[in-house]
Amino acid sequence: MRQTRSDSATAAVQAAQNAAAGPLEPPAHVTLPAEARPFWDALMRNRPRHRWNDADLANAAILATTQAQALALIGDLEQITTVDRLARRIASLSRLLHVHPEATEGRAREQGNELGAEREAEADHDPLIPTLRAVA
Repeated sequence: MRQTRSDSATAAVQAAQNAAAGPLEPPAHVTLPAEARPFWDALMRNRPRHRWNDADLANAAILATTQAQALALIGDLEQITTVDRLARRIASLSRLLHVHPEATEGRAREQGNELGAEREAEADHDPLIPTLRAVA
């Protein structure tokens, strides 16, 4: 599938649709612990909404859970080897999902531009003008 230019009208429509659809939730077959939810929310904002599929969402849930586990153990010096192992898993999953800094800020510039357009569409509303929002 050919990617659309991030500065095209099609990309602007896609960004508006993504913003209106609301945040992504984990797939039904994935259980996400409550302490991993802030990490999940941050991950979902690192790629345009329409670029996530169920397999990536499942891996993102593992990544968010691993980040929560690492944060819980980071202050315990006796757990330093466990934290190190979790950090390696975090780095590996970040590369797999293309949510690491190089993917979001570096070479994958079109993905970053699409994400910027989506964030701009989210913020670009007047409270006096009705906008599309997802209803749960």
